[in-house]
Amino acid sequence: QVQLVESGGGLVQAGGSLRLSCAASGGTFSTYIMAWFRQAPGKEREFVASISRRGIITDYTDTVKGRFTISRDNAKNTVYLQMNSLKPEDTAVYYCAAVRAIVLGSRAETSYDYWGQGTQVTVSS
Repeated sequence: QVQLVESGGGLVQAGGSLRLSCAASGGTFSTYIMAWFRQAPGKEREFVASISRRGIITDYTDTVKGRFTISRDNAKNTVYLQMNSLKPEDTAVYYCAAVRAIVLGSRAETSYDYWGQGTQVTVSS
C-alpha cells in the first residue's frame, strides 16, 4: 500500500507559478499511475492531470492544458505538478492520487485507490 504526501501549495498572485510535489512511500512507485485532482470550495473534486507509469503518457483537463505540466521522477518516488499562469479559478485543495491499473482514459476519482491529504493553493486576483 502506498502513502502519498503533497507539498508546495501556498498563496500566489494571478499569473504566478507554483510547483506541487507528491512524495510516495510504501510501494513500488514506478508501478503506479499517478494523478492530480483538485477540489474548490463548494464544488466536487475534479480531475486535473494524470501520468503513466514511465511518464510517457499524460492527460490534462481542458482548463489547465498549456498552463500545467505533470511529471514524475521514479528514482525519487515523486510526482510533480508545475502550475503556470495561475488564475483565481485554480484556487482549490490539490490532491495526489495513485492506482496500479486503470481503464484507459478514465478520469474518475473512484478509479484511484490511494490519496494524499491535500495541499491548499490560493490564487489572488
